[in-house]
Amino acid sequence: KTMYLREIKNIYHLELDPLFPKEEVDSFFYRAIEHYLGLERFVLALEPDLVISREEEEPLFHALNELKQERPIQYVFGKAHFCEMDFKVDENVLIPRPETEELVYWILDLVHNPDLIGSSGEKEFRILDIGTGSGCIAISLAKNLPFAQVTGIDISKAALKLAGENARNNGVEVLFVEADALSLKGCGGQYDIIVSNPPYVREMEKGSMGNNVLNYEPGTALFVTDEDPLLFYKSIVGFATTHLKKRGMLFFEINQYLGKETEQLLERSLFSGVELKKDMFGNDRMLKGILSK
Repeated sequence: KTMYLREIKNIYHLELDPLFPKEEVDSFFYRAIEHYLGLERFVLALEPDLVISREEEEPLFHALNELKQERPIQYVFGKAHFCEMDFKVDENVLIPRPETEELVYWILDLVHNPDLIGSSGEKEFRILDIGTGSGCIAISLAKNLPFAQVTGIDISKAALKLAGENARNNGVEVLFVEADALSLKGCGGQYDIIVSNPPYVREMEKGSMGNNVLNYEPGTALFVTDEDPLLFYKSIVGFATTHLKKRGMLFFEINQYLGKETEQLLERSLFSGVELKKDMFGNDRMLKGILSK
């Protein structure tokens, strides 16, 4: 038995339009036919009567069922695109976000600008990524800065296993270490750059989040208490004051509602040149400080 591909597109809309905007359902369908069948998104414009086999339609309907449960499409496919690379993802790691790509590109811009980075040059240039998850930040930096020694730490063994696979798949060497961002034991040495996208979403913000995040992405990588939302930032700033080289740089992804508070934390702690940067959506999202001691 065979089916018209356009019929499957209609079924996607029938089943998913009550849950998602129409444009997003279109995007799901086109991404699914590209992922499973290798078909370009304009294929139906060229071949409106394209027919596919029962075997070919099976994964499309499997994906549809998963999407009906509001499972993120990156988990359905088992991969996400980040900084021009593919990363394996599952429920043990956060899905890499475009805002985090912006953080990576900001770091790369500064490292490639000799006026803005310390004079350590290219030998023994060390980077530490705290709370590495899928490894997307660490691996993207290692890919673009081949002279750097990059270390990524995470408290989750499952995340570290996935990060290791992602490093191998993308042809880079990163040292992944199991460690807790609140104690940072076993992370000794001096670094030129420390970067972190730690948990920063307050419990009170859960109400504005979708089921695709709440039901599937790892809560330990997302949420902090309302009482002490900067818990991880305090720990990392304390660590950075003793483990960054002089003029070394600290980068954070931050909670958009706590930009000023996070900025003040750096300004009170031996950091100069503190800069708060907005993301593409106009939200306070990234923070940079230079260790001035």
